[in-house]
Amino acid sequence: MIESFTNWDEIPLGDICEIATGKFDANHATQNGKYRFYTCAYEYMFCDTNRFNGESIILPGNGANVGEVFYYKGEFDAYQRTYVLSDIKCIPKFLFYHLKFKWKDINSDKQYGSATNYIRMGNFTDYLVPFPPFAEQQRIVYKIEELFSELDKGIETLKTAQQQLKVYRQAVLKYAFEGKFTNSKNQFKIYQLGEIVDIVSGSTPKDLNEYLGSGLFQFYKVSDMNLEDNKVEMKSSNHLISEQNIKKLKLKVYPEGTIIFPKRGGAILTNKKRMLSKPSSFDLNLMGVLPNENINKYFLYYWFLKLDLSKIYDGSSVPQINNKNIYPLQFPLFSIENQLLIVQEIESRLSVCDKIEESIEQGLQQAEALRQSILKKAFEGKLVPQDLNDEPASVLLERIKAERQKAQPEKKIKTKKVKA
Repeated sequence: MIESFTNWDEIPLGDICEIATGKFDANHATQNGKYRFYTCAYEYMFCDTNRFNGESIILPGNGANVGEVFYYKGEFDAYQRTYVLSDIKCIPKFLFYHLKFKWKDINSDKQYGSATNYIRMGNFTDYLVPFPPFAEQQRIVYKIEELFSELDKGIETLKTAQQQLKVYRQAVLKYAFEGKFTNSKNQFKIYQLGEIVDIVSGSTPKDLNEYLGSGLFQFYKVSDMNLEDNKVEMKSSNHLISEQNIKKLKLKVYPEGTIIFPKRGGAILTNKKRMLSKPSSFDLNLMGVLPNENINKYFLYYWFLKLDLSKIYDGSSVPQINNKNIYPLQFPLFSIENQLLIVQEIESRLSVCDKIEESIEQGLQQAEALRQSILKKAFEGKLVPQDLNDEPASVLLERIKAERQKAQPEKKIKTKKVKA
């Protein structure tokens, strides 16, 4: 509700714009199309048609991106489940920023469907928009974009620092395994990895899910690598299995310190590597490398961190890593004493990186919170001064209403001819 703004009003979204969906399925996209083609994905595609033109707001109508809001000025077309707001009677950017502020939150519990979530036209017609005078809308948009511009500069600086940290981390690992941190450059021998460690793949027996549920052993899938507790060591899993069922299914249990990584599909490109924190099993989409008495588990882990999995998988249509891709990798074998020294040198440097990374993440979170705070103030009427000399919003709304009624085609009254 608009409570304290003398010149503000509040109206249904449909009273100030046209609401429509696209007419095409995703196959309408063409690689070299002339116009943007908005689907429900985060990134737009291209096509050769342009049903929409001018300043518009685009909102995905189904899938994971419901709640996202995009602005575009120009010619474009849209997917059949993508909603387009056009012929906008207020400042389009004003409406865009209000939707950025409220749309996702308001519709978080107003979605339909089970397999695929979606929204309906009612989500739009029920949406209320605060409506200040036209001149105040202009002042609000100008101030938002001024503040966002400064905020974006700060975010860009933080993200640049993040990228520099990634480069530094790789430099640390490169120097470490060249022996440059321990004066042991000539005190190691190069082996093929498969000559000195065991390389294993997990397994997924038939009807496995019937045996998962409870037990003392973790059973890991690729998705478990994303759990909050599993950033370095695998400490938690969505799946447990008993020793009895492990024996029944003839699963192998791999030792603490085993380095695991994805071996199939797009997960390879995430380049994730983790270490088992205790004896565990894992499925056929994961591969493991086992440390031994000659190779310290942390030394092996850090060596894997510098490895880019995307550069070693085979070139098939479905990315895949097999034993033949891992076995011949060149591995520097130092003495155990030097391995421990190298691990110590790596961790002393990477711990500083971690603290800086943590500060950067906090800065990015604060920036996003500040962005929301700016929008909140804007739509509470607290971001810019109000001017009582502005034409009241109610007058503008009456004019919009009259213009829309005038634009509607007149209904013809049918008459019946009377026979003489």
